[in-house]
Amino acid sequence: MLNTHQYWALPDGISEALPDEAEALEQLRRRLLDLYATWGYRLVMPPLVEFMESLRTGHGTHLDVQTFKLTDQLSGRMMGVRADMTPQIARIDAHKLQTEQPNRLCYMGTVLRTRSFHDGSRSPLQVGAELFGHAGLDSDVEVMALLLETLTHCQIPDLLLDIGHVGIFRTLAREAGFTAQQESHFYDMLVRKSLPEIDAWLATAHLPADISMCLQQLPRLNGGVDVLDQAASLFTNAHPDVQNALTYLRTLTARITAHFPACKIHVDLAELSGYDYHTGIVYGVYTSGIGREVARGGRYDGIGEAFGRTRPATGFSTDLRTLATFALPQKQRASNASIFAPAVQDAALEQLIRTLRNQQQRVIRALNGQTHDAAALGCSQHIIQQDGHWNVVAV
Repeated sequence: MLNTHQYWALPDGISEALPDEAEALEQLRRRLLDLYATWGYRLVMPPLVEFMESLRTGHGTHLDVQTFKLTDQLSGRMMGVRADMTPQIARIDAHKLQTEQPNRLCYMGTVLRTRSFHDGSRSPLQVGAELFGHAGLDSDVEVMALLLETLTHCQIPDLLLDIGHVGIFRTLAREAGFTAQQESHFYDMLVRKSLPEIDAWLATAHLPADISMCLQQLPRLNGGVDVLDQAASLFTNAHPDVQNALTYLRTLTARITAHFPACKIHVDLAELSGYDYHTGIVYGVYTSGIGREVARGGRYDGIGEAFGRTRPATGFSTDLRTLATFALPQKQRASNASIFAPAVQDAALEQLIRTLRNQQQRVIRALNGQTHDAAALGCSQHIIQQDGHWNVVAV
């Protein structure tokens, strides 16, 4: 005998929104889109599924294992359900819009992943903004400022920005002459911050002393922005690209602090999230009470190359449900604010209902044969006829 549980149970990590949550999410979505529009970011709505070649491109190569795949019955080609919208936005910028000017795009939509992330969800409501076509400091500052403005708008407290630069390790690995296997192995030790392993490995690697010292210090260089001065002193003899990255971080963090003095900044030169596709800064934003980042971003130049145009790019993404746990709706629409209207066919009544709804009032119309009254439906007001006129009065 079949268990009825199988008909209504959702798969692990897949969620739905009931009326109260759905209304709160939609209110927040509209507010954020309005915010992004004031910064010049235009909304795009990429498709839920694409051919796998597009979803694997650039930023998407590491998402292959996270992507649900299916065969297109029309073409026979393999398609995927998007696990991240960033590759799609890059395709739109490179192939569909084709402007030479800086291009600002934002997006909001559901993504689907084969495996859950830290919060247990496999179907986040991804929110993000991307700026294409500018490789300088200003675009990184703008996107990070928009992210922090987003989190501030959602009333997320105690913001901590954790920032690094993948170019530092990438340059040191190149100068050390690492093979791909050695670079991958050392990367693994770095992200785990396994200091004993790193020290032991370097002791037998026979690298130049300056390079070995830099690699040894890299996982130890984390803390406040003064870490950047300490790193600049230690890496005096390092390749100019390392010093340039440190200068970039110093200038960037100073500008962010000027705009958002309440945001704490933590520098971590072994922060290498997205190392396989990021080309510059990488960052996550944290808040107290949550053991994972609430948003993440960075620079990933050249992402559009596979689509025919190499474009510098910088952007961030977060999850609307995470933001909504902090954000309060600007206009509460509690059920007790609803107005109950009788099931009477009358032109004057119809006009009153239309007027109330045009004023964004919630009017619940009675149905013929309905036995529940206004109070039972959670309405604090109802429409009654008094002296030949229809009036809204308290229940």
